[in-house]
This record gives sequence, C-alpha cells and structure tokens, in this order.
Amino acid sequence: MENTWRSGFRTQREEVHDVALDVEGRLPEWLEGVFVNNGPGQFEVGETPLQHWFDALAMLRGFRIEDGSVRYTNRFVRSDDFRVAREQGRVRRSLPGTPADGSAFERLYRALSGAFQDNPSIGVVRLDGTLYAVTESPIGFEIDPKTLETTGQRDLTTGLNSDITLGHTHAEDGVQWGLSASFGNESSYTLFRRTGDCDATPVSRLVFDNHPPYVHAFALTEHYAVVPEAPFGVDFRRLLLGTLRGATFLDAVGPREAPPRFHVLDRSTGERVAATRADPFFVYHFANAYEDGDAVVVDCVAYSDSTAITGLTLSNLRRDDPDLPRGDFVQFRLPLDGGDAEHRRLLRGPVEFPTIHYSRYNGRRYRYAYLAATDYGALPTAIAKVDLDGPTTVRWSEPDLHPGEPIFVPAPSPETEDDGVLLSVALDGHADRSVLLCFDAETVTELARAPLPHRLPYGFHGQFYGATDRGRSMA
Repeated sequence: MENTWRSGFRTQREEVHDVALDVEGRLPEWLEGVFVNNGPGQFEVGETPLQHWFDALAMLRGFRIEDGSVRYTNRFVRSDDFRVAREQGRVRRSLPGTPADGSAFERLYRALSGAFQDNPSIGVVRLDGTLYAVTESPIGFEIDPKTLETTGQRDLTTGLNSDITLGHTHAEDGVQWGLSASFGNESSYTLFRRTGDCDATPVSRLVFDNHPPYVHAFALTEHYAVVPEAPFGVDFRRLLLGTLRGATFLDAVGPREAPPRFHVLDRSTGERVAATRADPFFVYHFANAYEDGDAVVVDCVAYSDSTAITGLTLSNLRRDDPDLPRGDFVQFRLPLDGGDAEHRRLLRGPVEFPTIHYSRYNGRRYRYAYLAATDYGALPTAIAKVDLDGPTTVRWSEPDLHPGEPIFVPAPSPETEDDGVLLSVALDGHADRSVLLCFDAETVTELARAPLPHRLPYGFHGQFYGATDRGRSMA
C-alpha cells in the first residue's frame, strides 16, 4: 500500500494570499463566510527535526466563500517561537516532544520561571469580534481574518491565577467558557467564563498534586461542565528534574495513583456535584454532552492508555506501518447520585475530530455526530456520520485522500438537525496537494471541491464564521 499520509507531516513554507480556487461541482448559494483552519506548518527548526506532531510551527489556512467562489490564503502565525525559529534557527521554548535549545542551566531557568511556548497551533477562537490563534499557552495571537496576518497578542490568563488556558473553549450566548491550568507542587484546573473583552471570571477549581491529569478539552451541558481526569498525566517534579538533560513533556507522561474520573461542576455555583469513576480512558475531544434525568450523558473519542499522547511522534506517524493509537467514539453515562460510569461504544476507531451541529445542539440532546475515521495508515481516510438514534453510520471516502476535521455549517433556518453542509480540508497524498471539500451533511455526498495551489500539512481544528453560524462551529 502506498504511503500517502507521510506528506501530511512534511513542511510547507510557501505562503499565498487571496488566491482564487477553481470550484469543481457547486457550492450552496447560501454558503457564505470565512472558514479558518489551524495546524502544523513546519516540522524542523534550523537543523533540528521536531519530534512530536504537536511541536510543529503553526500555520493558518483561510477560505473566503462567497457567491459560489472560494479565495484561499495561508500564513504562519508570527509567534515568538516562530520568530526565533526563522531568524535564529533554534527552539526557543521546550515543545511537547522537543527540548529547547541552550545549556542545561538555561533550560532549568526557563522551567523555574514558568516560561511556556507560545506556538498557537491548536485552533482559533473569536472574542468580542476579534479572532485569535490559540494553543495550551497563556497567549492568544490576534489574527486579521482576511489576510491572516498576526496583528497583536493577548494574555488569556488575565483575571485568573493560572499559567495557561486550554485551546478548546465553548461559546454560548456571547459568553466564552474555558479551562485554565496551574502547575507545580499543587496543580489545578479552573473553570472560567469570559464575556466580550472583559477579564475571565473563575467559576470552579479542581486541585491536584504535582502529577495532575492531562486535560485537553471539556464538555458543557445546560447546567454543568464535565472535566475528564485521566489515569495518567505529566509529573511536573519529574519534568523539572529531567530538564537539565533535555527532558520534555512526553518524557514526564506517566500513570497516576488517582482513579480515572469525570468531574461534574455546577456552572452557576461552581460546586462539584459528582466525581464519577470510569474505566481507564483519555479524551482529546468531546462531541457533546447533555442531561438525562439524574445523569449526564457524555459522547467523546476515548483512548485506553497514554499512547494516545506518546504514540504521536513524527517518526511513528511517518512510517509505512504506523502504530496508531486507537480512539473509539464512546458514550458515557454519569450518574449524579453516586455509582460508576457506564459506557458503550458508538463507533469503533481509530476515529477523531468529532463535530456536531454545535450552534443549536451543544449541551443538548442531539442525534448526529461527524468524525474523521482511519482505515489504514496514520491519517484519516474517511468521513463518518453516526446516527445516535440507531445503528446507522454513513461513510464517505476516496482513494489516496485524507479528509480533515468535518465542520458542520447549518443552512439558513435549518429544518432538521443535519440540514447543512460539512467542510473539510483534505490531503491528496498521491497528487501531493490539498483540497477543500464540501459535503451534504444529510447524505455525506460530495457537493463541491476546490483544489489548492499546493500541499498543506494535515491540520487540526477550524471554525466557520458566516451568516448562518455567527458563533462557534465546534468545541
């Protein structure tokens, strides 16, 4: 089998601006707005090859859709990490799998001073009309949505006694809900809310020791926030001791003594109303969560062990026979009055990047979820639509094509939950170029595609901002 996924982990240095793409097929007349996707762009710094998928320097991809046409722009985020990498050819701050350049004592000083990398490669978030590129960092970089130029930065921890905020947030009626984190002998995760351009307001705090769980995202229901506690995480004492010899985040990932749990926090009072035990799991991404009587239902992609993190090294992912961590699409039922979580598998993995009709159904009972599924290799090979009311799963795939996260965009005044389209940026590994895909969300049949002028590394998360979806497209 041809290795068509390796090019998804290869640098693309070319930046283009406002290029008209040829559209094959027909985009819906109502589809109008900006689709901004974030993810890796560069996999080496100077002579140093980066080691982990999450280490790569961030590149934004932007698509302006109007009157059936598409104009495309891509641009690296001008973070301090990017500036030092390009101008000095060195790794400025330790990345998840690649240590910072410099002497052992320089690395130790940075670790003791709490200096974090600022490479914003996870996704984008819009606050008070301003677009930011974000990651697990204290800093968000302000982005011009038309040109994708970096125009400023913002401290996202203002109002919080925290080291970083997480890249995945929720938006609801103009209010942003997020998690921040502090690390040390006493580590913690803080649930916060933020309105417009105001400082963040802490709502609830979960306290751990110097070996906290690694949390990447959380779920939101009408009354609760659900925070996962995996049975492994980063031992910060071990990380600090290993800094002198160039240890990284990955080197400090290990099992914890605490049991795996879901913490259910009251969004109004901040009270923890349940800490529900579950079989060992780790979650990068949630599809949705909602309340069902005396329980909370949580749908997510769940992994069974820490290879979900440690298995995403670039050397593994580029192989002809990669050992890909398998995440299944799983539903947990969390009783609020005591007892352990029950769970059932909704779709066998490897699957990732679950999305829904977010603007209308996030935090509420819903029917459809969309995921990127992998049948072989290291990157997704199909789009899967799961009907939670039945065993039906609809799939789309095409040889040599690796589709990215499927973003749902609702039609004007949608008559059904799946009345809309899916947008996905795919890698054509055989043709060595990328393509924007548009699907009918009901049938998962292709409506249109727009080939790009070059190949992009496989991306992470995007948001669509348009007339029918003014807020957030996914968690």
